Amino acid sequence: MSVAVVTDSTAYLPAELTEGYGIHVVPLYVVLPGRSGREGLDLGPADVARALAVRGQTVSTSRPTPGDFVAAYRAALDSGADRIVSVHLSGELSSTSDAARLAASQVGEHLITVVDSRSAAMGCGFAVLAAARSAAAGATADEVAETARRTAHETSTFFVVDTLEHLRRGGRIGAAAAVLGSALAVKPVLHVKDGQVVPLEKVRTAARANHRLVQRAVEAAGDGPVSVAVHHLDALDRAERLATDLRERLPALRELHVSELGAAIGAHVGPGAVGVVVAPFWRGPDEESPGR
Repeated sequence: MSVAVVTDSTAYLPAELTEGYGIHVVPLYVVLPGRSGREGLDLGPADVARALAVRGQTVSTSRPTPGDFVAAYRAALDSGADRIVSVHLSGELSSTSDAARLAASQVGEHLITVVDSRSAAMGCGFAVLAAARSAAAGATADEVAETARRTAHETSTFFVVDTLEHLRRGGRIGAAAAVLGSALAVKPVLHVKDGQVVPLEKVRTAARANHRLVQRAVEAAGDGPVSVAVHHLDALDRAERLATDLRERLPALRELHVSELGAAIGAHVGPGAVGVVVAPFWRGPDEESPGR
């Protein structure tokens, strides 16, 4: 049985990985003042950063349509797949997985398993990648879906934003609203828990925030083999410093990806955001778990 893996554009997997594993990516839509389009195809991170740099200007996003997913599923089946595992952005942050389920009901629910990663960016992306590696190793659709769920559950996502205003406007901060009142005086360290963005701690400077991101990542990694992603929006220098520190502090690091957040997530975190995602490295079919 051939199992195809589908995801959405907010997974932010490097192109060489999506191409290498034949992962189908369905883009979200981004709306800028006077302009709209598909994430990663029509609009990129720089477009969002420029728009948000203008005071009072807003950027919004919307999920792919069920028709977008229908087209992706049929393309995967037409290419020879017998089953599809579709892994997506947290349902607490977007209705993308709902659109995927609607599409699955039209194409054939017995053919498609939709997985809500309950995470975002490479917090979802590493689950997608583990699923694709599992499928390439010959796993069944049920095994591929379970690999995605388990990897997502064991993945930790930490990030820092310059301001919570963009998250507040988009309704994505959940319990993080508790720190909004003091956001101007501190750098809030946030994480994704149970599919929602919630606060971890508050620090006073960007340097301290980077230090805490590294510490949190090291604690999450433990002693086992891990995959790590460093994300940013218009903050490449900070992201590269984070990556350098993580390479030095994580002896069991197996892979590290540095990438700029795309338009859909970037619209909600704003310029200057940096984040770290730590996931268990997928070890292969002879291992019982992709755990650390």
